[in-house]
Amino acid sequence: MNDDGPSEIPPIIPARMVNEFVYCPRFFHLAFSAREYADNDFTIEGYQHHRSVDRRKKVPLDDERPFANATSVELSSDRLGLTARLDVVEVRSGVATPVEVKRGQPRDADHPVWEPERVQLYVQALLLRENGFECDHAEVYFAGTRQRVRVEIAEDAEAKVVALLGRMRVVAQDPMPPPPLVDSPKCPACTLVGICLPDEQNLMRDRSVAPPRRLLPVDSAARPLYVTEPGATVGKDGERAIVRVAGEARATVRLIDVSQLALYGNVQVSSVLMRELFSREIPVAWFSSGGWLSGMAEGLPGKHIELRRSQYTLDEGKAVAIAGRLVEGKILNARVLLRRNGRPGDSTIQKELKRLAIRAPKSQAADELLGVEGLAARQYFSRFESMLKPGDGLGGFDFNGRNRRPPLDPVNALLSFVYSLLVKDCVATLWTIGLDPYFGVYHRPRFGRPALALDLAEEFRPLIADSTVVTVINNGEVVGRDFQRTGVG
Repeated sequence: MNDDGPSEIPPIIPARMVNEFVYCPRFFHLAFSAREYADNDFTIEGYQHHRSVDRRKKVPLDDERPFANATSVELSSDRLGLTARLDVVEVRSGVATPVEVKRGQPRDADHPVWEPERVQLYVQALLLRENGFECDHAEVYFAGTRQRVRVEIAEDAEAKVVALLGRMRVVAQDPMPPPPLVDSPKCPACTLVGICLPDEQNLMRDRSVAPPRRLLPVDSAARPLYVTEPGATVGKDGERAIVRVAGEARATVRLIDVSQLALYGNVQVSSVLMRELFSREIPVAWFSSGGWLSGMAEGLPGKHIELRRSQYTLDEGKAVAIAGRLVEGKILNARVLLRRNGRPGDSTIQKELKRLAIRAPKSQAADELLGVEGLAARQYFSRFESMLKPGDGLGGFDFNGRNRRPPLDPVNALLSFVYSLLVKDCVATLWTIGLDPYFGVYHRPRFGRPALALDLAEEFRPLIADSTVVTVINNGEVVGRDFQRTGVG
């Protein structure tokens, strides 16, 4: 590390990052410097097309055979400062041709290959030349149309690549990413659009007046896997997680269907499964038998140090402003839930909740915002019972306001339980992206309190937690005999 300036970036840069830099310098910075990445339908489809070429087959370094193919060939050059894994290399009497596998189809007849792909092929050709092969052209295989397109290697290819590398290193050493592209058609299909937020960033910076294009978040089919059986063990069997009790298999779940692994009480998990979960960025949470969160484990933490630096140095005014928008969202979501599920007669409370939602982001101090939130919570929970079906013999679902520690009735017990699950998910999410879940903007930090996770959960309490409680009670999925009373709780 250089104490006199920004940290040095690695001397060898992956060739795919040259492609990403030409595509979008901001994408390059987020992927290379901040280590942010996400998949979408296009990248997953690309992985499927690469399955055959991802199996490594060595390239011959002699001329004993006039023709040979190699797949997944790793090459590097200290002089150029580049490394790459080539999909396919075809060697004919010492002349090598790199073949890049792409999903989709050629761009058009006159310009079949986009500029980022062309530069990537230049890099591959230069690396082959650095390793003793002749290379005068490259090819792209388009899986969508099952056709090859020839790409000539320009005479000034090395000069172009070297110039790009110089610009890339300047961008990589800047702690802040470049501004987003403006109204670019590339953005909606980009894997990082939900992290980059180009339209929103440009609107806030007065770089665009167009309204942001709507983003549709991915609804993953993966769900948390909860293991509560005392003495159970969880291991890996191929691409599946398998739960055993006394050596007998009780359940098996595909790993692609697991978003988290939650272990309650004395449940064991194998190191083989742990490593696989880490590689897939799936967190593991340990709870006591009573449901208290004991700890979490995940792969390497987020590497974006500037993100945490900004979090720790956020001034009080900005923190209150962010918290005000979170509370505003919470109040509006609570109002929507009451409008959709409550019985008639709530018009006065609806108006009051709307008034408080408007007031929340205008709060100038945390104490003022706490007062607004408290008023809204009292109004909301005063009508919470109107969303529950009238008593029908299931028993125990009277609700006379929010209480906790301990909850005094089944409805409050359910609310506390789902709130804890929601906060656990928020802790895992914050750790994944590199934020400190214990340093909040609204909830005051104190020992053992995941303040930022509690902040993040506020807006989602009505939408996710409260609506779940209403649903399981009204559908009879939870009944009075599902609860145990200890003392007054």
